[in-house]
Amino acid sequence: MSCITTLKEKGLKITPQRILIADVLHDGKGQYTAAEIIEHVQSKMPGVNKSTIYRNLDILEQAGCVYKSELDHEVVYHHDDHGHHHHLKCVQCGKVVDCDETLLAPLEDSVQKKYKFRVDFKHLVIDGICQDCLKLK
Repeated sequence: MSCITTLKEKGLKITPQRILIADVLHDGKGQYTAAEIIEHVQSKMPGVNKSTIYRNLDILEQAGCVYKSELDHEVVYHHDDHGHHHHLKCVQCGKVVDCDETLLAPLEDSVQKKYKFRVDFKHLVIDGICQDCLKLK
């Protein structure tokens, strides 16, 4: 579902800034830093304040259009259409590999059964050492 449709369904205003942010997130790259989103929006609409963009990112996140997470000590945003996904990040070389959300399904089930607690893994970064770096040891 598009961000615009979601915003309309939730009774939120469709502003030019929100449309531009949604356009960035829909382009298919996957994830963007706030700085990348700000650069894109300001290139199309000079004079838009950074605080306006951050506020709109928060609104889009609360509406369920985007997910926000941390990757390499930086906040990144990705569109909900890309689904929940996770990253495996090598702490030695910095390589990042996307992995499907089903990877953590057994853990979610175990936590639910053992602790009666429903976890909400939306976008997780798991640190470790990649196969290439393990070969170098």
